[in-house]
Amino acid sequence: MIRSYTDYPLQKHHTFGTNATTKYYFEFTETEDLQGFLAASKEWSNWPILILGEGSNMLFVTDFPGLIINPNVPGIRIVHEDRNNIWLEVGSGVVWDDLVEFAVFNRWGGIENLSLIPGKVGAAAVQNIGAYGMEIQNQIESVTGFDLETQTEYTLEASECQYAYRDSIFKNQLKNRFIITSVVFKLDKFPEFILNYGDLKAETEKLGAINLRNIRKTVISIRESKLPDPKVAGNAGSFFKNPIIESLLAEQLRATFPNMPHYPAPEGKTKLAAGWLIEQCGWKGFRRGDAGVHEKQALVLVNYGNATGKEIYDLSEEIKQSVQQKFGVELEREVNVIGE
Repeated sequence: MIRSYTDYPLQKHHTFGTNATTKYYFEFTETEDLQGFLAASKEWSNWPILILGEGSNMLFVTDFPGLIINPNVPGIRIVHEDRNNIWLEVGSGVVWDDLVEFAVFNRWGGIENLSLIPGKVGAAAVQNIGAYGMEIQNQIESVTGFDLETQTEYTLEASECQYAYRDSIFKNQLKNRFIITSVVFKLDKFPEFILNYGDLKAETEKLGAINLRNIRKTVISIRESKLPDPKVAGNAGSFFKNPIIESLLAEQLRATFPNMPHYPAPEGKTKLAAGWLIEQCGWKGFRRGDAGVHEKQALVLVNYGNATGKEIYDLSEEIKQSVQQKFGVELEREVNVIGE
């Protein structure tokens, strides 16, 4: 199936829900449809390209002047299994939480802590999503897609995807060039649960046995208590990455701010909680018109109705500047800003 439009409104295609349009829009469910479209419309090579899934990590500051491609490929199928593991090939258009629900229902572990994260499977592989001690890179075996530059379809092994904290090759060298069509995940039939994040273990124990189903319920409950529903108040979840800083700077900050949350990071560095930094600068619950900071989670910027992308972006810039001034720490946006 394909859908193709010109001057297409995007309000329903990104979770901030701001008004924006794209000059051209193409959505497909089969790779052959994409190849046919590209062969028949040679002028696309002169347009700016943006690959868009559910838009749960996008902020449109302006209209998009080129072509948006939405790889809405469906399907979940078992490609291999042995005594300990099972491998699933999942279409890039599958809603991420539907995959988590499917895995938990079948008692396959490895992604249960990532319950209720918005977006689709393709975007999850791009972003290297993570939560509660899990990162999706640890379960990805391979990523298949279509390269607009070489006009070929090929597969990248996980080791070739250059995964790092909320980062991948798809956000860098292959950004808006490699259109992911499917991802292969390796899940565990006998999972080892990761429960050492916050109150996850204690809250799960309240439900009785510690198992995949109860872990998923707990994660969903925690997320719903802290994060606004995008259908009610437009948002993209965490707007900023948790900053990773040199441990010397972390020690200096802890001397001044002894209650500052901090966590060990690779290479002897320290990860800070961006939400805590923002809250200490007085932004939690702030609102200017319809652009604001969520009252329960300072890491979440919100469109309360009719905010423009520019208003939300400008607010994020003010937040970055205030954190830099107070802590000497530069925040990096997790959300992709289109048109800044």
